[in-house]
Amino acid sequence: MTDQMANKLKVFLGAFVALMLSTCVSMASELRDVEILYLRIATPERPTYSNLDPIPEDLGLTGAKLALDDNNTTGSFMGYRFVMEAVDLEEGDLDGARQALRSSNAPYVVLDMNAEEIMSLVDGNETQLFFNVRSYDDSLRADGCRASLLHTLPSYSMRADALMQFVLKKRWGEMALVVGNTPEDKNFADALRKSSRKFGMSFATEEQWVLDGDLRRQAGAEVPLLTQKLGDYDVLFVADEHNDFARYLIYNTWRARPVLGGDGLRATGWDRVNEQWGAAQLQSRFQEMAGRNMQDIDYAAWAALRAVDEAQLRTNFASPEDIRGFLLDGVELAGFKGRPLSFRNWNGQMRQPVGLTHASALVAMAPLEGFLHAGNELDSLGVDAPESHCTAFGE
Repeated sequence: MTDQMANKLKVFLGAFVALMLSTCVSMASELRDVEILYLRIATPERPTYSNLDPIPEDLGLTGAKLALDDNNTTGSFMGYRFVMEAVDLEEGDLDGARQALRSSNAPYVVLDMNAEEIMSLVDGNETQLFFNVRSYDDSLRADGCRASLLHTLPSYSMRADALMQFVLKKRWGEMALVVGNTPEDKNFADALRKSSRKFGMSFATEEQWVLDGDLRRQAGAEVPLLTQKLGDYDVLFVADEHNDFARYLIYNTWRARPVLGGDGLRATGWDRVNEQWGAAQLQSRFQEMAGRNMQDIDYAAWAALRAVDEAQLRTNFASPEDIRGFLLDGVELAGFKGRPLSFRNWNGQMRQPVGLTHASALVAMAPLEGFLHAGNELDSLGVDAPESHCTAFGE
């Protein structure tokens, strides 16, 4: 190559690079903003027997941030960007939450709070599309459902059905149940009882958790006495949503039986042991960002913003109401769980597999083989359309 040709090539490459930089700067200045409000009300602190599982301060929020990164990777090429405002409020600060809603222009709102707080904020607000990422409460998907509220966290009933399918598969006919004392424990216990009837089973015996001593020293003496009262059974369910006392039941029960709940087999929307279907890649990116493992509320927040991104792209940035309609129309979303995710058009719940896990491995992903459904096998988990008491979504 002659010096003259080399100089012309340098000039051409320089002009090309300058053009590309100019185009990128122009695109960056013209990006369409998709605004998100992440609204979190702190949960009350509660005494526990163990300090082994502290609640991360960024629980849920980091899942949303990871989704923002994913969305904006695509958005940088497609002319849009997700912008999120995160508002953290003290326990019970509904007035602050209402003020944050009024002052925000975000059409999409992630609600990280309990069921009562969610209903209080969503009522009367038809201009924004809300996503519940913390509450498993079945009432939010039933009589308390709202047309503008979608749920990316599985319900109590979905988790209960996943466990019941496993019990049926194992042919464990005699079931016992120990119920904790928090409202969440009682709600999950109710879901377990309803699920047992749904699958033609029942709990032969139940006990209320009554021990209030320090189980770190007394588990070996107290737990056998309590579980002896249950009589004989094939499997022991524990409704302890905070894994407060349930962790001490394994290997301390009067009879050598499998335990479902606590540190036994549990039903989750997401768990650190999920590694199949590309999940390891999602897990590693989350760990790099947060310095901890991804939990189910993190995943629910991630799934909510990923759903918005998919809908925005495929509807060419429609209104929140049209985005809602698009999501409820059965659009399938990728979620690293082996089957496509979608939203139920009768109560706004995201269809999704439910993992059956213990501390070190994924045992199964429900729905299990053999549990069929006329429309979508994922609808074998939780409340199906004919059973739904939600009327806000119409026909």
